[in-house]
Amino acid sequence: MAPIAVGEKIPEGTVMCFDEEDKLQSLSVHSLAAGKKVVLFGLPGAFTPVCSAHHVPGFIARAEELMAKGVAEILLVSVNDPFVMKAWAKSFPDNKHVKFLADGSGTYTHALSLELDLSEKGLGVRSRRFSLLVDDLVVKVANIEEGGEFTVSGADEMLSVL
Repeated sequence: MAPIAVGEKIPEGTVMCFDEEDKLQSLSVHSLAAGKKVVLFGLPGAFTPVCSAHHVPGFIARAEELMAKGVAEILLVSVNDPFVMKAWAKSFPDNKHVKFLADGSGTYTHALSLELDLSEKGLGVRSRRFSLLVDDLVVKVANIEEGGEFTVSGADEMLSVL
């Protein structure tokens, strides 16, 4: 199956996160994105080198610029459990806008057709690195990396199309 593409509606799905009161929440992706312009980005895993040193910090650093250009939400989805995502979010104390969402079993990543098999590296099936600009559930920009590359899915690339 081909990866999600421009013009397609993002699939409905459920992700998990902890709220401000430290309660585990199950959230509908459509409820987070319906009627809004959002950036949905994904990456292979929490605490991994490129993800932690470049991909996530870029979106945190450029979040206010993205929001100034009409982005209402910045949603990070990773094939990790919600406890790992919570700990990872805490490792970015300057973050005010990026929501860390867990796709623990990779179900939502599969629905996007963006899986990346990293079994040979001991990580199992994860997510390809990507960033999507979604407007009222429809993909307007799809920056999808090949393999484990990090060339087109960062915050700078997303800002350049807004």
